[in-house]
Amino acid sequence: MENTHASGRQRLNLTLPGALVEEAKALGLNLSRACESGLEAAVAAERARRWQAENRPFFDWYNAKVEKDGLLLAEYRQF
Repeated sequence: MENTHASGRQRLNLTLPGALVEEAKALGLNLSRACESGLEAAVAAERARRWQAENRPFFDWYNAKVEKDGLLLAEYRQF
């Protein structure tokens, strides 16, 4: 049985440190939104990490090429 709302949002049961939850409530924070923001940041960071890992061979090749031959079109740079 899945707890998904018509809006596409899913109800979850989370376990969080009590002191942190109490402080967040005292500050008037919306716990659902705060957890969502943290999860969005974690997902974005992991996607970036995986993209960098998948593209590492190109980065290494390009860096070696620049070291050997210099920057492409460097003669046209204005700075």
